[in-house]
Amino acid sequence: MRNLSKLVFQRVVGVSLSILLQLAAMLVFVDWLAEYQQWFGALMTALRIFFTVFLVTGRTNPAYKIAWLLLILPFPVAGVSLYLFLGGNRLSRWEKKRLTGLAAALVGEQREREETRLQLESTHAGAARQSRYLKKYAYSPLVGGTKTEYFPCGEDCFPRMLEDLKTAEKYIFLEYFIVEEGKMWGSILEILTEKARQGVDVRLIYDDFGCIRRLPARYSRELKDLGISARAFNPFVPVVSGRLNNRDHRKLMIVDGKIGYTGGINLADEYINEGSRFGYWKDAGLRLEGPGVWSMTVQFLAMWNYLHGTAADPAAYRPKLAEYTAGGFVQSFGDMPLDGEAVGETALLNLINGAEKSVFIMTPYLVLDDKMTAALSGAAKRGLDVRIVTPGIPDKWYVYAVTRANYPALLEAGVKIYEFAPGFLHSKVFLADGSTAVVGTVNLDFRSLYLHFENAVWMHGADCIRQIGEDFEKTFPRCRHVTLSAVQATPWYVRLGRRLLHLLAPLM
Repeated sequence: MRNLSKLVFQRVVGVSLSILLQLAAMLVFVDWLAEYQQWFGALMTALRIFFTVFLVTGRTNPAYKIAWLLLILPFPVAGVSLYLFLGGNRLSRWEKKRLTGLAAALVGEQREREETRLQLESTHAGAARQSRYLKKYAYSPLVGGTKTEYFPCGEDCFPRMLEDLKTAEKYIFLEYFIVEEGKMWGSILEILTEKARQGVDVRLIYDDFGCIRRLPARYSRELKDLGISARAFNPFVPVVSGRLNNRDHRKLMIVDGKIGYTGGINLADEYINEGSRFGYWKDAGLRLEGPGVWSMTVQFLAMWNYLHGTAADPAAYRPKLAEYTAGGFVQSFGDMPLDGEAVGETALLNLINGAEKSVFIMTPYLVLDDKMTAALSGAAKRGLDVRIVTPGIPDKWYVYAVTRANYPALLEAGVKIYEFAPGFLHSKVFLADGSTAVVGTVNLDFRSLYLHFENAVWMHGADCIRQIGEDFEKTFPRCRHVTLSAVQATPWYVRLGRRLLHLLAPLM
């Protein structure tokens, strides 16, 4: 009874019930119009035709179009109504202005040494082409001389994060999808509080939906009392809005603009295997030190300006860096869902299509569209060694079902699929030819590729590439190797259910 009472008064329950009531009221009203107003039937037919043409001719992902058409064509009243409130990424004039400022901040800080670009072009022309895309569309400069360190699990990364936080002298910037009170966040918060007392500028951006069951309401006020500036991204409010789709899924920890962390690791205990509900939780972290961190810093400051409606100059936070001796090339980039450019997806497609020997992938979700399926299948058909590692214990059963629905087409093409037997795999790691990699927050699902704010680091020949390769080689033996015969032996009704879920995957 106590647990039931606690559940009823949770903010997520109240907000969700309010939204559901609004949707129900809207549908009841529309149904009433359809029954008592003769002209309404003709109007809905016209709307159904209009939205069908609008979706088919639009620039959105084809799978996203199909999913909405499956609702609109048979159920025009409900389908059109839901699409008007929840479909697409529509911007108000004010939001467009703020987003333009966000992009302008990134463009204004884009600095790249010509000799660095020429060096990469002379080293690997294919990698240089991938890099040019990120510079043009993600406003991310190519840099060298950046130290890189890869962590195959959260419990290895966490102690280094604490050590680096203690060295902060000017500022600490954090941007995370999930923050939860516990051992991990408690240890970090203790350091942040002490640093704030010392005069260090400490800021936190956390996603309100990602933290809604993990942090108290208005948690930013509690942090303000500790000297920490905090802002919740896109507050989860009891009003039906398409903005509910857009979340800040980024993971950034920046110390003085000199040291930066990213990867799949959020600031909650399961990410360091303290109380995981899904067996062993495998995640990946990446540490940068040197000029490659500046792009991370600009991404954070641009988002901070976006949330506050300010125009603070990122250049005021640029650190003075000593020369770092490190190999390879690094580009830290962000992806915004509201600018019409799917940077994360294109960066991964470029990586796959540019590979010549092998493509290794770790991803918690394998919810693919035709473009990604064709790229992976085509790489395997060209004779490349294509391997994908997915979770052995899922966190969401319906996404796991869609993940497995993608297995047959990939296996038939020659892609090798492994399920991480000890538990849940949350890493987002992509490695091509043992020389080029992307590590960050980008999942292979529609939300991550089209609806969320994301970030990642593209690397070629960086020092940590060897560590990434070793992690894959150590992970494969811990997995169940999925075979085509085993997939084909799955009962027909299970396969049918997976296919039906796959049709609606873009709306999940």
